[in-house]
Amino acid sequence: MPMAAVIHEKGAPDVFCWEEVEVGAPGRGEVRVRNEAVGVNYVDTYHRRGMPHPWPVPALPLVLGFEGAGVVTDIGEDVEGLSSGDRIAYAMPPHGAYSQERIYPAEKVVRVPDGIGARDVAALMLKGLTAQYLLRRTYRVEPGDVILVHAAAGGMGQILCQWGKHLGAIVIGTVSTSEKAEQARAAGCDHAVVHGEGDFVATVRDVTGGEGCAVVYESIGRDTFRRSMDCLRPLGMMASYGHASGPSDPVDVIELGARGSLFLTRPAIMHYMARREDLVSGSGELFEVVQSGAVRAAVNHVYPLREAAEAHRMIEARRTTGATVLLPFE
Repeated sequence: MPMAAVIHEKGAPDVFCWEEVEVGAPGRGEVRVRNEAVGVNYVDTYHRRGMPHPWPVPALPLVLGFEGAGVVTDIGEDVEGLSSGDRIAYAMPPHGAYSQERIYPAEKVVRVPDGIGARDVAALMLKGLTAQYLLRRTYRVEPGDVILVHAAAGGMGQILCQWGKHLGAIVIGTVSTSEKAEQARAAGCDHAVVHGEGDFVATVRDVTGGEGCAVVYESIGRDTFRRSMDCLRPLGMMASYGHASGPSDPVDVIELGARGSLFLTRPAIMHYMARREDLVSGSGELFEVVQSGAVRAAVNHVYPLREAAEAHRMIEARRTTGATVLLPFE
């Protein structure tokens, strides 16, 4: 039987157990997938720990993860447009990606173009689709816009920096070390602010002549949330898509008006990519910028799937840059 990294209780990274799982045949509208690479995302640590998050988490025992790239090995009834042997990728619930093989809804699968490898797709799919809707739908970035990206050297942050720069934005990013500042700059960040050494609010005000930035991509949460709001111009948008330091304190809606009629949203891929046409168009736009070279997969950390616990430890210790990928058959 296939192997998977299974958790039987919520907690620290050592809750992962490497064990056999029964997969079975795909049902109506499903495909069976042999995973070649699995993406690791910070949200996976929320689900492992039991932290609140808008994405549904099944009951224990649980196989985490919803980002992967692989090959279709079997097809259920009423599945059209897919064949055994097709290279595919996915990046949405249901969970189950931390496994060698799995069953997955066919409507949430996209074909992978030739020339893009499984590791790159696994590193880019969830983060890239998230970047697509954040940059093109949540707030449509235009040339000359000033944007603020937190955790700019991380896997998600680097994609936002690259793609934002490609769109003509002026990118300000925050990082935790000087080394990460260099990596953020290499990804297109124009102004990298190191926490503890600089003030990102002051940097935004300086770059914008006191006006404030058009949009903040807020992924830190409690430690930066209020000060991120200080960075916005009137009618600015705060897209709070993560909370690595913990959930932020509640915001009074009246405060949004007092600060300049701000917009505050908590976007999630399950809603932006709920329609098949949005998934197809979003992934098509992602693959286009990848094939053009505007966005690159920074696969800086690769682990065997059996070592998922170590991958989570490194991410939570903020000792990673770029993307982390798990290989199911190594």
